[in-house]
Amino acid sequence: MDLKKYIRSIQDYPKKGILFRDITTLIKDEDAFKETINQIAKMASKINFDKIAAIESRGFIFASALSYTMSKSLILMRKKGKLPAERFSEDFELEYGKATIEIHKDSIGKKDSAIIIDDLIATGGTAEAAAKLVEKSGGKVAGFIFVIDLFDLGGVKKLEDKGYKVNSLIKFPGH
Repeated sequence: MDLKKYIRSIQDYPKKGILFRDITTLIKDEDAFKETINQIAKMASKINFDKIAAIESRGFIFASALSYTMSKSLILMRKKGKLPAERFSEDFELEYGKATIEIHKDSIGKKDSAIIIDDLIATGGTAEAAAKLVEKSGGKVAGFIFVIDLFDLGGVKKLEDKGYKVNSLIKFPGH
């Protein structure tokens, strides 16, 4: 199944100059969504890990299905101010602004390894911040899995240059 056909592209969203790759058209199709989860699970099965860390918010969709499929713990990485207990925070730059993500301090243990799941990688700022949160927790990043890689924006190279393993299902240019 060509999953690329199920991704809608929206010009100038959320601001002028951005070509937004919309996964809602992928997840609304039950066969395409099931195939996406199957492909992610196949990639994940080749990685040795203890927990699945999901980046808010669209990463939650794919990571929760993977968590269920693989019987692994699901750890939520949320926007600043959304987690109620003690947490680690990490600031980062987006293609169109600044943000902070957080993780509960008790989510990942010192001997845990985690894969990090998100819908898309662009410049890699969010993913790098997510990796720092796993490492602040004392855990190890076992790898990343993204549904979409905007290959010309350099995010995968940024992560690989730091020694992380990166997998993605679909590649699109970022512009």
